[in-house]
Amino acid sequence: MNTLLSLGHGYSASALAARLLPLGWTVIGTCRDPGRASTLRAAGVEPLLWPADLAPALSRATHVLASAAPDAGGDPFLQAAGDALRAARPVWVGYLSTTAVYGDHQGGWVDEATPVNPQSTRARQRVLAESQWLATGLPVHIFRLAGIYGPGRGPFEKVRDGTARRVIKPGQVFSRIHVQDIAETLVASISRPNPGAIYNVCDDNPAPPEDVLAHAAHLLGLPEPPAIPYDEAEMTPMARSFYAESKRVRNSRIKDELGVRLNYPDYRAGLAAMLAG
Repeated sequence: MNTLLSLGHGYSASALAARLLPLGWTVIGTCRDPGRASTLRAAGVEPLLWPADLAPALSRATHVLASAAPDAGGDPFLQAAGDALRAARPVWVGYLSTTAVYGDHQGGWVDEATPVNPQSTRARQRVLAESQWLATGLPVHIFRLAGIYGPGRGPFEKVRDGTARRVIKPGQVFSRIHVQDIAETLVASISRPNPGAIYNVCDDNPAPPEDVLAHAAHLLGLPEPPAIPYDEAEMTPMARSFYAESKRVRNSRIKDELGVRLNYPDYRAGLAAMLAG
């Protein structure tokens, strides 16, 4: 029986679990909050409150997915249970990273051969965690995710309540990925493992963020959110760090090597499906 141990079981891992559970898989997901544990249990996932001894779960796990955000020391699960993870010898390991590791390319294209150039603390920690996982000797696959959206995580709520603002920064583009296409890519990798591989996970249409908000408003039949110049916009430090980088991310490898066919190849398809759902 196939068993996935999901380390830091969050939004993307939940989408993967929803694909695997109907196929007869067992999914064990770590979380820190008892309330979250109840939610996982209701979804068919065996919750494991962290911190915990991973050895019993690892003795059952054939596959491991690591999703937790790193810190200054790198990946928190490798720091806490690296020896146990290495000793478990799962047949497939996935690490969810971010395209932020490429840094700023002023709107230019990047692919998996582009050298990493992390320019934020968050991105530097991801590069460290990637290197730590690849150094374990396990069959690790790195997935660099673009901006994630999907059910419960998208522009519609802010557009509806009038709090959305189109921040205008000329030349700014982001790549995105629908959460269901993240799950699609992970399932494809599990079916076609290639240890050591790195994959960009994004859709076909990098676009300015203001275009996405405008289209969301159009779908709702509402006026476009007000436009605000970047220099005048009030943003959290995290949001401002995103705007400090602009790049277009290629996704050819997930298509050519894994045979992935995106369900939502651009934000228009993804937003339409979210609204219909």
